[in-house]
Amino acid sequence: MACGLHTQKPVCAVVGVGPGNGAAFARRFAAEGYAVALLARTTSLTSRLAQELPLARAYACDAGDPATVERTFEAIESDLGSVDVLIYNAGKGVWGSAEEVTFEDFEAAWRTNTFGAFAAARSVIPAMKRRAAGHIIFVGATASRRGGAKTAAFASAKAAQRSLAESLARSLGPSKIHVSLIIIDGIVDEQSIRTKLADKLDSFFVKPDDIADTALMLTRQKPSAWTFELEARPFGETW
Repeated sequence: MACGLHTQKPVCAVVGVGPGNGAAFARRFAAEGYAVALLARTTSLTSRLAQELPLARAYACDAGDPATVERTFEAIESDLGSVDVLIYNAGKGVWGSAEEVTFEDFEAAWRTNTFGAFAAARSVIPAMKRRAAGHIIFVGATASRRGGAKTAAFASAKAAQRSLAESLARSLGPSKIHVSLIIIDGIVDEQSIRTKLADKLDSFFVKPDDIADTALMLTRQKPSAWTFELEARPFGETW
């Protein structure tokens, strides 16, 4: 995308773009005519992805650093325009019991899963309020609903993210801003995961393209029937 080009297209910002869900969100919204901002810690993957999409730009952004998040969203508004759809997909899976995870692990999980979500939402809310329109989608996990023996850090961070999303949905709804949460219950289909779980059937995995379709659906809902929280899982998942 040409430097400094300010597009008239709607803008979708995806925070946390990796080879799975993040890339699928970017491709799906680009296919719908959105200019797409691709945010990740490094641009090694996103710069290549941006070249594949018609209106896209890659930004290096540490989601756990609020100052960096604010600067990045200022750049997005300058480069592409105000964000119409924010998808917060950044996450940090830290595994272990309370005795096993460190203080640094616990804080890192919270910073990426919750603090970054707070910073990103704050960055787009003012412009969405001015337009009386916008969508904020958080990508959550079933860990937000129950603490497993090995999810002391991850579950608490995802639970905090879910509560933040619910608070935002309640406060921003009257401003015509739709806040929603996709709870992914299952193993996302990525090549690195496939290699480790080579014995699993194709139906075992959550497909990133299908999750992206779900996100797009949320942006098309009418205000009288908005969804706040939905679950996405393959039929074979135990629940």
